[in-house]
Amino acid sequence: VQLQASGGGLVQPGGSLRLSCVPSGSIGSINVMAWYRQARGKSRELVAGISRGGITNYADSVKGRFTISRDNAKNTVYLQMNNLKPEDTAVYYCNAVPAVGPWWGQGTLVTVSS
Repeated sequence: VQLQASGGGLVQPGGSLRLSCVPSGSIGSINVMAWYRQARGKSRELVAGISRGGITNYADSVKGRFTISRDNAKNTVYLQMNNLKPEDTAVYYCNAVPAVGPWWGQGTLVTVSS
């Protein structure tokens, strides 16, 4: 099973993107799902997390700009990203919290540049 992220692309500073994450198979009932990102030359970091009950948390760097949501019936997780900044450029992945190694997919590249 892998978690397949999509929706990335090239966007200008101040723009928006919506990422989606869909499992390739059954992953059961996972409490906390999250979006992570890895910029070139940096380690992977947790960007936003959401519980099955809808409790969310965000990295300070994205608070007020990003919104995570999920569809429990479909095990799908979304990330609405607004007011994007060049420093948001990274490959974005989704996974559980704590992350499950085999579930890492290839991620989706978000590039914020003018």
